[in-house]
Amino acid sequence: MASVSSDEWRAVCHKFTNAQNLALVESRKDPENEPFRSKYKARELLAEVYCSLKSFEAGEEDSGGRPPAEPPVDGQREAGFGPGVGGDSPAGLRAARLGAIEYYLGVNHVDTEELSAGQEHLMNCMKLLERCSVTSENVSLFIHVRNQLGILWAGRDETETSQGFLETAESNYQRYMKEDGSPPTDMTEYFTSEENLLTHQERTKRFELAYTHTMYYLAQVYKNLGETERAATYCHSTLQRQLQLNQFSPMEWALNAATLSQYYITKGLYMEGRHCLSAATVISGLAGEAPSEAAARESEAESERREQLRQKRAEIARCWIKYCLNLLQDSKKLLEDSIGELDTDRQEEMKMARRREEEEEEKGRKSALLFGSEDTFDSIASLEEKVRCSLPLDFTEARAVFLVGQNYVTQAKEYFEMDGYVTDHVEILQDYSALFRSLAFYEEDLERRCKMHKRRVDMLEPICNDLNAQYYLMIRRQMMFELAEIYNEMMDLKLTLANRQADSETLDNHTIKKFNNLCSASAKYFQMFLDSLCSPEGKIPEHLEDEVLRPALVARFRVARLYSRLISASPSAQLENLDKSLEHYKYVVQYCEAHPEAAATVETELELSTEMVGLLPLKINRLKSKMTANN
Repeated sequence: MASVSSDEWRAVCHKFTNAQNLALVESRKDPENEPFRSKYKARELLAEVYCSLKSFEAGEEDSGGRPPAEPPVDGQREAGFGPGVGGDSPAGLRAARLGAIEYYLGVNHVDTEELSAGQEHLMNCMKLLERCSVTSENVSLFIHVRNQLGILWAGRDETETSQGFLETAESNYQRYMKEDGSPPTDMTEYFTSEENLLTHQERTKRFELAYTHTMYYLAQVYKNLGETERAATYCHSTLQRQLQLNQFSPMEWALNAATLSQYYITKGLYMEGRHCLSAATVISGLAGEAPSEAAARESEAESERREQLRQKRAEIARCWIKYCLNLLQDSKKLLEDSIGELDTDRQEEMKMARRREEEEEEKGRKSALLFGSEDTFDSIASLEEKVRCSLPLDFTEARAVFLVGQNYVTQAKEYFEMDGYVTDHVEILQDYSALFRSLAFYEEDLERRCKMHKRRVDMLEPICNDLNAQYYLMIRRQMMFELAEIYNEMMDLKLTLANRQADSETLDNHTIKKFNNLCSASAKYFQMFLDSLCSPEGKIPEHLEDEVLRPALVARFRVARLYSRLISASPSAQLENLDKSLEHYKYVVQYCEAHPEAAATVETELELSTEMVGLLPLKINRLKSKMTANN
């Protein structure tokens, strides 16, 4: 190799530096009609550097300065830690320099969307390195080239091939850190003068960042392979390392942390989920305030920044809503008895168990997952203290979780307005409704519980009736079914209240009217749901699709029960209601007879429907006989 002090070598280094500047800095200024202008110029310079290196190499060969090539030992082509050309030997350094240029040419071609050429250059880099042992002089290049090949193959949906390159990069890092661990040479230093070499601190930072990228890409690979737990572990480690290295975009980091929280929530790991969300909220604050509407109108850049900040913060708020909702729902599942009411004995058992277990469990798990730096740690911890992560076991605890969720509902709705974000807005309202439903479970006062369900009706009913059925059919169906269930629950509550307050079994006219109104409203929305399944001509489908099979049969069953429960002083009205009830029970039975596979989806409803198809005709006949006798 030419002497480092020679003019010729300085010219090579100068070309490399210019190529880096073109690729990383000047390319951002390229016009839209020539998006790769600077990249192409950088490629030309890199090609010239490559030719210079080859000519230097040829000169050394002529002077007998290069040792004969050693073939790679079998089984050590990728590991790089076995016998071979020393990475710190002259031959090893020559291979590293040529490999680095092949690497940068590969990245250049990938950046300009010439993937096959990019792959060829990256593989050339691999071939140059494969006969060398891994040392501090080349380990960074070993990891970078495998990262790039991992990205390349992932982009082609060749996930397992990508996995192989990335896992090898990971093992290279881990083994190097175990066997050496000194700050390794950065690839740019192959073409840097002695006085401009990086500090040990900067070398370490760049090397750790390369490995952080390895972990980030592996998280994506494992996610695509369906290995969700492994993917979450790598994602969490990536986020931790990005904070430690101070290499992150606040809003992107925050959104990734919030997304990770949703995995933890589905696994019931609420401490981890809360920590991710608290960190997401704090780190998102580092991005600053969203520009005002006035500023956004005057500048396209400010308008875009306002939009991004508001949207991503609203998405983080939605993740908080899911946290609160799942926490309440998981608690409800453990506390409810066979009829869906609060099991007080179970409640006391869980409270005693929680006092014993909670403190030790939190100590053990929290040490392994903390995010943050000196600047953010206290803020994250402070936010965590405002939201519980243990399951709420009574109304006071549940209400505290509800209020946190309600606050984030307000935040999310500020961005996801009905005008422009119909689907998102409705989903937020459905979650808000579910928060009220979960809170109502803990409420012992039936009047207050009923008012909570009325709040749900008030938020959902106007939107359900206003939505265009042609464009939002699925959303309307969901809302119709939910409204029917809400009215049904209110009806049961009103009847329970009336029976508690009445001195006799006879209900007063006001209570009967209220009960019938709620009963009719529930039946109306179930029927609207069923009507939405019909053809434009109003024909009932002979075969129900899988996604609506159970809801449709349950709706039929519920309508049948509702008609049978309507209270009427008129025998003829009673008879009409019982006939309608029988008609719906028969539909459930006959559909399951015609489609035996449907029976498994509605076992309980089918059993009761079959029973009622046998009993109701007897009741109808008795009523008819009574009416005939009275006439």
